[in-house]
Amino acid sequence: MSQSQQHISVLLDETIEALDIKPNGIYIDGTFGRGGHSGEILKRLGGQGRLVAIDRDPTAIEAAKKFADDARFQIVHDRFSNIRQVAENLNLLNQVDGILLDIGVSSPQLDEADRGFSFMHDGPLDMRMDPSSGRSAAQWLAEAELEDITFVIKKYGEEKFGRRIATKIIETRDEHPITTTKQLAKLVDEAVPVKDKHKHPATRTFQAIRIYINSELEEITTALQGSLDVLKQDGRLAVISFHSLEDRIVKQFIKKQSKGEAVPRGLPLTDEQLKQNLTLKAIGKAIKPSEQEIARNSRARSSVLRIAKRL
Repeated sequence: MSQSQQHISVLLDETIEALDIKPNGIYIDGTFGRGGHSGEILKRLGGQGRLVAIDRDPTAIEAAKKFADDARFQIVHDRFSNIRQVAENLNLLNQVDGILLDIGVSSPQLDEADRGFSFMHDGPLDMRMDPSSGRSAAQWLAEAELEDITFVIKKYGEEKFGRRIATKIIETRDEHPITTTKQLAKLVDEAVPVKDKHKHPATRTFQAIRIYINSELEEITTALQGSLDVLKQDGRLAVISFHSLEDRIVKQFIKKQSKGEAVPRGLPLTDEQLKQNLTLKAIGKAIKPSEQEIARNSRARSSVLRIAKRL
């Protein structure tokens, strides 16, 4: 494995501490990836402990074979948004001591050109977390309307030149199909009139299309809601996100579950009535990587860890 393909788990020590692992506890790693966090959880579990890992990427399922001889571990090929159903199938509803969700694309996915996630490597324009299902990015770009492409790039990429880029995509595909990452990166570069000094002009567009193709934000929302039925009382929820759109969803979810819905001032409710529908307690503030971690792994620089406890 080349250096570029090595996966370094982000915020590893902070996440393990956040999960407050009990030797005989039950834990779910909702986003197995290459198993960095899972490996550390297993090191801290005793003989009666249990770790269930979930991932929809077939290469992650293959990577999980390294734990095949560990009876405490099992891997489930599924979306992390199905965490509630996975737990129900295993009779683990309200039984789990900790859930980890490490959201986003992994380093190996970015480094493998044939996955189509990165403009840094030329490859087929795919971008699917699970290449066996759904439409690829190339298929979507070949069929989507101008307004739809503009919406996706602006909303999920927060790209102010979204319409210019979408128009360029339509003009280009009228001449020839857009099938490779290099093609897309080049046309985005040509469409963007003002370049960011520290960021490739295609960064936001690739992020936007990847999020849309994989329904990533909907996955997060569904997984967070499902986690409430999976965690036992005092069970920990640890979520690592990698950009503001993801972190905003996690932050607002924990805030709503720990503070409740806003009620009109002066409404005659007791403290007990206000607390009765609360499901989580936020643990500390958002945690970001240290300068030392960023120096070791530049892909950690945008990561944010948020922690909550089930009430």
